[in-house]
Amino acid sequence: MLIDTHCHLDFPDFEPERDEIVKRAIDAGVRQMITICTRVRKFDRIRAVAEAYPEVFCSVGTHPNSAHEEPDIETEELVKLAEYEKCVAIGEAGLDYFYDYATPEEQARGLRRHVAAARITGLPLVIHSRAADDDMAAILRDEHEKGAFPFLLHCFSSGADLARTGVELGGYVSFSGILTFPKSEDIRAIARDVPRDRLLVETDAPYLAPKKWRGKRNEPSYVTNTAEFLADTMGVSLAEIAEITTENAFRCFSRMPRLVA
Repeated sequence: MLIDTHCHLDFPDFEPERDEIVKRAIDAGVRQMITICTRVRKFDRIRAVAEAYPEVFCSVGTHPNSAHEEPDIETEELVKLAEYEKCVAIGEAGLDYFYDYATPEEQARGLRRHVAAARITGLPLVIHSRAADDDMAAILRDEHEKGAFPFLLHCFSSGADLARTGVELGGYVSFSGILTFPKSEDIRAIARDVPRDRLLVETDAPYLAPKKWRGKRNEPSYVTNTAEFLADTMGVSLAEIAEITTENAFRCFSRMPRLVA
């Protein structure tokens, strides 16, 4: 059994065949999926997807590249929306300096509001960090001093220092299809150093299909290929990685029920 801890099943790419995509995931052993919110104002659509499939859960939050579109989203609104029983996380929120859709100040302000929501609800914050390692580490440390909160560094493609900071502060590190790319040896080296009880796998579908399907639209069933690469990277069997990452997922996303024993 595997869990895709981060996908975007509400995206238009999936709409025509969402039923088939979810079925393919289940048939591949991906028994539960978390569809991640990128805009709070579209949470109704996220919720509808979660409602349609017993195996799909969701989050609520504003992606850093959309922080300028939703500057009025306060912590209280996030907390209120997170009361939905199938909402198992806050986010994704964070810092993305690769693009310049939102200013660093807008992104940081939104991130801190999401941190506060994670602290209040006890739900893990799904963190997006790209080309912003130093500022992300600084915010994580600063917010941790105000009070611990659960979190994970999703689709990890940053440097080893940020991974270490995340682990030191009690966070998880999630690996996507990037792990399988030929030029990602640095990411594989980081994965080898992450404690086994902090490892997660994801697709970030429809983006970043693993090497086997590079250039094609990604989907939750493909997380099996990322898990295979992670197993090879760690020097263990796929069965062991499946067990490790699944148990970690249930520990991290503690509100998510275990549908399959």
